[in-house]
Amino acid sequence: MNNTNNIKKIIVDKPLKLDCGKIINNFPIAYETYGSLNDKKDNAILIFHALTGDQFVSGINPITKKDGWWSYAVGPNKAIDTNKYFIICANVIGGCMGSYGPSDIDPKSNKILGTNFPVITINDMVNAQYNLLDFFKIKKLFCVTGGSMGGMQVLQFVANFPDKAKIAIPIACTASHSAQNIAFNELGRQSIMADTNWSNGNYSNEKSNPDKGLSVARMAAHITYLSKNGLQEKFGRKLQERDDLKFSFDADFQIESYLRYQGSVFVDRFDANSYLYITRAMDYFDLIKQYGGNLSKAFTNTKTKFFIISFTSDWLYPTSENKDIVIALNAIGANVGFVEIESDKGHDSFLLNVPKFLETMKNYINASYIKD
Repeated sequence: MNNTNNIKKIIVDKPLKLDCGKIINNFPIAYETYGSLNDKKDNAILIFHALTGDQFVSGINPITKKDGWWSYAVGPNKAIDTNKYFIICANVIGGCMGSYGPSDIDPKSNKILGTNFPVITINDMVNAQYNLLDFFKIKKLFCVTGGSMGGMQVLQFVANFPDKAKIAIPIACTASHSAQNIAFNELGRQSIMADTNWSNGNYSNEKSNPDKGLSVARMAAHITYLSKNGLQEKFGRKLQERDDLKFSFDADFQIESYLRYQGSVFVDRFDANSYLYITRAMDYFDLIKQYGGNLSKAFTNTKTKFFIISFTSDWLYPTSENKDIVIALNAIGANVGFVEIESDKGHDSFLLNVPKFLETMKNYINASYIKD
């Protein structure tokens, strides 16, 4: 797995009780920052990453040497302007970029934890990251934002800490994971666990890697991030560098080759057990159930201003699910704005160069920062 020795970390020395009942303490949270915290400490934005993201939202990721996952949105003069705002992003617990996760060493056995790592939830991730506010001595964040699983963390953060963010921008997300999304995640998990190299999660100690299973999991998930029209426009039925079918099971079509490539590069940067744990946390996410079947109750005590963003071609977290959050906020008279952005890029629209999205977010953030 990646060498994470040079990554910024805090060690959380106070106990954190997880939803599964276990207690963890003295655990690392890996983080990265961009921009500068001002004297008033009122310009901080906490960004939550999605399933396969990490703390490196912009610039070059020092571990993978690739662009940060939100480089289109975060940087000087961009939608989230690092000249104005202090950006914090942490790797979630359960992740594989320096925060406490299944690839950590168990001090009792001196072996890699693997599936001895406790099952975690979105709530656990958020409660762990809250320690960064204490670390930076920030009393109140200007903004919390994130897309997909990052958006779920935004909702959970405001529910848990109703007076700790001025504005919240959940993007392309949901308040509870649908049966369809649980099904897709289960498909990915089963492909990992069916790989003989998985070894009941003990592969790291056995110096093996379930890379074939993880690659298939990534391929299946990647399809859900795109849209039918987007795929058709980009690939159609175009053949891969040849004029006719090969009549074999090689990658005849460009879309097959593209998916195989996506799977192969993913296994170089992500841990298979982390994929199991994080998808499980997403499946367990149900803010409606947490608040007795009434989503409005999650936000009763907050004065945070919400701005919810969805995309027309996102069928993984469709606009209807984003609107359910808007309806719940409207029901308690919360300050909430909503926009559906036209895009053919599917769920991944929030990660890509969609000018209308980036412009909309920039305008909302900058207008909100103007002093009350």
